Amino acid sequence: MALARARRRQYTANYWPGFVDMLSTLLLVVIFLMAMFMVTNYIITQAASGKDTMLSRLNRQLSELTELLALERSKKEGTEDNLAALQATLSDTQAENKRLTGLLGMASGETEGAKTAPRRSAPSSTSSARLPNDALAKVELLNQQLAALRLQLAALNEALEASEAKDKEAQAKIADLGQRLNVALAKKVRELNEIRSDFFGKLRAALGSRQDFKIVGDRFVFPSDVLFDPGSAELKPSAYGELDKLVAALKDIQDDIPPDIAWVMRVDGHTDINPIATPEFPSNWELSSARAISVVRYLMNAGISPKHLVAAGFGEFQPIEAGESPAALARNRRIELKLTER
Repeated sequence: MALARARRRQYTANYWPGFVDMLSTLLLVVIFLMAMFMVTNYIITQAASGKDTMLSRLNRQLSELTELLALERSKKEGTEDNLAALQATLSDTQAENKRLTGLLGMASGETEGAKTAPRRSAPSSTSSARLPNDALAKVELLNQQLAALRLQLAALNEALEASEAKDKEAQAKIADLGQRLNVALAKKVRELNEIRSDFFGKLRAALGSRQDFKIVGDRFVFPSDVLFDPGSAELKPSAYGELDKLVAALKDIQDDIPPDIAWVMRVDGHTDINPIATPEFPSNWELSSARAISVVRYLMNAGISPKHLVAAGFGEFQPIEAGESPAALARNRRIELKLTER
């Protein structure tokens, strides 16, 4: 009997080493998973920060190149104006040169005639000799001016060609930056669409098989009758559970949204076409806005950051179903949720 009791005590004491080993192994696994999570989160944060920095740099370069292009175009217009003015001056100078050359020819003909004809008087000979000399001096001066104008025209043509080359280069850079910017924006839109699809999927799963909650395009639609009493903007107690499911789905996805996406949850209030005129709500504008604000306040109190929330009221002016049947009016009384960018 004593030997049997000793064996039972020895067998019972041997549980602890295995239990301690199991706890140690579990602790090591938890520590390893926490370390992997921290490393992954750090890598994702660095990648998102790099994309945001690249997008800002592209926007800044695009703005600088646009200003440079405007400056070059202004210079080009000034050069073209100067070129037109010089060409007009050149035409005038050439016409004057032609006129003086004709006068010079006429004077030379008169001089030759004077040499063969008998001399009538001394003053006539002096005047004929002086006229060709004056004309020659003017022609020489005009030729010098023409040469100077041609040099200026050549310089302006070179400057104009250089300006056009810079213009083409700037346009090519702007086109390249615009394409890169469009690619970056398209990537952000694609990421937001994926996040929106994930959010709607989780929200639909949380709400279960209810047929009154629907997805219309990029919006999730709540019937107002589920959340509010007729003519009221105060949430019904029975609505808290449904909104809590919305909060859970939103909290589940907000940590997965990259920090460089400026996202908001927009809450839109809509009413039917029946007018309301009370001291609290003079029109459907006030009622729809107040209902949207009530939902936003609930989300804020549940822990959603107000910088990610927007409230908007549309009154009765954005129906989703035409007609005045009770079913159509009920569908148009609604709260819409839209996950979008600021």
